[in-house]
Amino acid sequence: MAHEILALIAHYGVLLVFLNVLLTQLGAPLPAVPTLVVAGSLAAVGGPLVLAGTMAAVVAGCLLGDSAWYVAGRRYGARVMRLVCRISLSPDSCVQRSELHFQRWRGQVMLIAKFVPGLSTVGSSLVGAMGLRWPAFALYDGLGSLLWAAVWTGLGYAFAAQVDQLLSAVASAGALAIQLLLVLLVLYVLARWWQRQRLLRTLRMARITVDELHQAMRAERTPVVVDVRPEASRQLDTRVVPGALLIGAQGIDRTVHDIPFDRELVVYCNCPNEVSAARVAKVLMGQGYRRVRPLLGGLEAWDAAGYGIERVPPAASSGAGRLTSSTLT
Repeated sequence: MAHEILALIAHYGVLLVFLNVLLTQLGAPLPAVPTLVVAGSLAAVGGPLVLAGTMAAVVAGCLLGDSAWYVAGRRYGARVMRLVCRISLSPDSCVQRSELHFQRWRGQVMLIAKFVPGLSTVGSSLVGAMGLRWPAFALYDGLGSLLWAAVWTGLGYAFAAQVDQLLSAVASAGALAIQLLLVLLVLYVLARWWQRQRLLRTLRMARITVDELHQAMRAERTPVVVDVRPEASRQLDTRVVPGALLIGAQGIDRTVHDIPFDRELVVYCNCPNEVSAARVAKVLMGQGYRRVRPLLGGLEAWDAAGYGIERVPPAASSGAGRLTSSTLT
């Protein structure tokens, strides 16, 4: 069985590399790096032309898969970003980290996206949603994909003898080795799932419902509402809870530094399970704030309940401050 699979890889190597990379970039939980290393070692036998063909297949698979997410992000914006976090095995903060990378690098983030866990999954849809033009996306994504392909296939090409010994050992082990590889793949998926569940348990705390918040905002001493989304996220989705403090580039510390420790704080985001809001709530509680709760369901739940929603212009989303009537559109 193992000999047949290795023979299949040797005969249809370029096609298999293309399909593996394409499915991985589309979001399938399949590791592509081992395939690239093996393909690089097999290319060492066929010479530079085979290596060039393999790298071309990698770049083509990346561009095709990434383009699908780019188009989805361009068309559906923030909704696609929330979908990615719901189906991803990575923690739900992957979108927030990607937005922070985008704020720093803009479209050039695609040059490093393949090397950053989580960023590769959402990077294409993010730059599409942020309005990066197709020629720039294709250029950056193509160069980043080429660099990624060159690193891993190049390693396989350079260490072809060692990889060949490993493949020979796998072939000698027969079906047992294939079964072991399948078990390792399943364990990899389970480990990522467990990482996500452990994060959610760590951030488990009391939430405030949108109805409770709406009622509290009518009281004499209203809670301080804090929008903890990154600036890039507010550019994607300009909705905000009226009166909310907006976290700017300086972070949560500067945003709430004038608020007394006994004041009630409600923090919200727009990601599944309120992960970003819960993270910030943990930080604030560690700083001495005694009454901090994430908003259950976040901004989506608030809007769905029919409560007031305001729109923040780009100028207001680029810095911290309280949203007032003068900044609303």
